[in-house]
Amino acid sequence: MPAITVDDLTVLPRLTSPGLGDQPRPVWQVTTAPQGYEGEGFPVRRAFAGIDMRHLDPFIMMDQMGEVEYAPGEPKGTPWHPHRGFETVTYIIDGTFDHQDSHGGGGTITNGDTQWMTAGSGLLHIEAPPEWLVQQGGLFHGIQLWVNLPRDSKMNDPRYQDIRSGEVALLTGEDAGALVRVIAGEVDGHTGPGSTYSPMTLVHATLEPGARLDLPWQVDYNALVYVLNGSGSVGATEPSPVHTGQTAVLGAGDFLTITADEKQESRSPKLDVIVVGGKPIKEPIAWAGPFVMNTKAEVMAAYEDFQKGRFGLPIGG
Repeated sequence: MPAITVDDLTVLPRLTSPGLGDQPRPVWQVTTAPQGYEGEGFPVRRAFAGIDMRHLDPFIMMDQMGEVEYAPGEPKGTPWHPHRGFETVTYIIDGTFDHQDSHGGGGTITNGDTQWMTAGSGLLHIEAPPEWLVQQGGLFHGIQLWVNLPRDSKMNDPRYQDIRSGEVALLTGEDAGALVRVIAGEVDGHTGPGSTYSPMTLVHATLEPGARLDLPWQVDYNALVYVLNGSGSVGATEPSPVHTGQTAVLGAGDFLTITADEKQESRSPKLDVIVVGGKPIKEPIAWAGPFVMNTKAEVMAAYEDFQKGRFGLPIGG
């Protein structure tokens, strides 16, 4: 897995162990992501399908893109499409993706890079593999997370953050058996490079077989653990088994616990998880396709603005 790795985890800062009185977060629900296709036909798992929006707030959805080994000519992306009212966070673990938007943002992200695009008042956006990847094929794997914007930020100017893999904060657990990459937010006093409107934390953790990770978590944040690959369990006192494509929804507490099974399958020799949580916005949501607003009237206005060309023009269009 080319997402940033460390040969010797013992050199990394270690997370603080739970203290006396710290409460573990219980597991409320485990769901299995349905599989489908997005854009021009790349495979996705809908990570948060079946989870009540009240438990997701401030998040809207998350897709696991791949993991897929493309043959020459197979790599696919998306056509130009609009967004308004939220942020898209694209984290590429394996492979390469090119991004452009109608406000001049974009670039190439690969192997542990993150593109954080704040759609705000509205823009057009395209995501596609570079031509060389289409020609030769290759491995592709990543996630895209949609983060809601609070009402007073939905019409802010669009913004783009290009977060390179070498910029993320790297930590390990007490037993030095897990690599914790903090992409955004704070974990145990260590802050990731992503700048967010909605207070939140985004982590990619890789656990060695048999390793246990006690991850301190903001008490006023919700918490979701999605398994990218591998098998293990989530929870300290009554652990729930989880495997590739499953999401654990956790309740309140000071920390969450993830444990990797001693035996992993050969295709996934370690347990990889995305851990995400944030402070709920607690505002009404009107969501239709690429627009996430507070009212149906605002969604209809977004469609009208898009149809009248107020989101800008495709680069080269």
